[in-house]
Amino acid sequence: MAEKFYITTSIPYTNAAPHIGFALEIIQADALARYSRKKGLDVFFLTGTDEHGLKTLRAAEALGKETMEFANEVSDKFKELAKVLNISNDDFIRTTEEKRHKEAVYKLWEIYKEKGDIYKKKYKGFYCAGCEAFKTQKELINGKCTIHQKRVEEIEEENYFFKLSKYLPEIKKIIETDKIKIIPESKKNEILGMIEQGMEDVSFSRAKEKYWSWPVPGDDSQVFYVWQDALPNYISGIGYADNGKKFKKYWPADVHCIGKDIVKFHAIYWPAMLLSAELKLPKSIFVHGFINVGGQKMSKSLGNVINPFELVKKYGVDAVRYYLLREILPTEDGDFTFEKFEQRYNSDLAGGIGNLVARTLGISSKILNFKFEILNKCSNSKLSKQIKKTQKKYKLAIEDFKFNEALADIWELISFCDKYINEEKLWETLSTSSGQAKKSEVINDLFFSLREISDLLVPFLPETSEKIKKAVEIGKSEPLFPRIILS
Repeated sequence: MAEKFYITTSIPYTNAAPHIGFALEIIQADALARYSRKKGLDVFFLTGTDEHGLKTLRAAEALGKETMEFANEVSDKFKELAKVLNISNDDFIRTTEEKRHKEAVYKLWEIYKEKGDIYKKKYKGFYCAGCEAFKTQKELINGKCTIHQKRVEEIEEENYFFKLSKYLPEIKKIIETDKIKIIPESKKNEILGMIEQGMEDVSFSRAKEKYWSWPVPGDDSQVFYVWQDALPNYISGIGYADNGKKFKKYWPADVHCIGKDIVKFHAIYWPAMLLSAELKLPKSIFVHGFINVGGQKMSKSLGNVINPFELVKKYGVDAVRYYLLREILPTEDGDFTFEKFEQRYNSDLAGGIGNLVARTLGISSKILNFKFEILNKCSNSKLSKQIKKTQKKYKLAIEDFKFNEALADIWELISFCDKYINEEKLWETLSTSSGQAKKSEVINDLFFSLREISDLLVPFLPETSEKIKKAVEIGKSEPLFPRIILS
């Protein structure tokens, strides 16, 4: 049996249509999933939507819609985004699903109660609706959330709390020893700093009249709070409720792909919940940064939110995938502008891989009319060494979550092939039989290289990879990336 690989994205809130920030995350996860399948692993890739909570409730009310109706509409947009971005997810989980998700959440709750990890108390605190989280004074500046830059609400309620503090010493050891590996290292240090400063027990319910969620068993006045309801999606989506074959096969997760604003919940709350339920811990948490637009945070009020659907419609899916994976450093904040996008498109896609494929096919058509058999080897020693070098560097980069470096390695090979064409000067007429043989040899090397490049592109640009593969087989192709005329 093939070794399993279980990868998840976070599940975005259904308070608004998807933007380019989540597109980055789901494309990163897809690259890892496709690479792992290419390696022969048995991959399960889960994404979905987080639908309960204050944000969805208020967004629906603002539009005069029923909350469930609104959640359905937005969830459908995230499903559509996965198709538009050519994402290879195996399943899509919704936290409003009555069967597999609700049953999993209730099952966990009963375990927490049996363990004595749930208790009820009155609480007064500062709440950020944007984060769906209570904030300490340390997390506020001038009464505002440091992430959303909005004033928090002061709330006083009686809720159920989870004994997070009980598990903090063990979680500290788990993080320190990389039992759960957090990428990048800076986020690991950030989590250890949070634990060192001290953390309180966490609210796992909210008052029913103020929140939208599943009711707490045995207490109609309370409903589940977001983290108790949302985080279990990673196990509910693979059948935790009935403890079936899929759950036993794929859990624990090999990689959780998340944004930097929710690392605390995934690296502290989630492990504590799993420890309480005596379940295995995820192996790694990969944390990406935010995407700014022209140096500014994306904001509806600024009118600079980038719509991924429109971007794909204008430039094509693989152009969008390429920019996000190549231009945005995987674990840091990145910047998007249309100028940068179009420059990268023209230089790397139109002038890089697109040009190489067009040149190679054009030369083979003129010189040999594509009447030769492509060999499964490269005759030129320098080109052969470059291919092997690229394959090695590529593997190390992608397995270290450095998607930009893996793509840079591929483009180094593309440049090498262009240089090879220039050095061999195949357009010069060689009438001798030895000259003709040399031309066949060089063109074979180029087609062999294109097949290797096609294979390397599978995780990143799957549509382009398939086009190159087909072009090599039949000896012709439409332009892969027509050049954009810059304004």
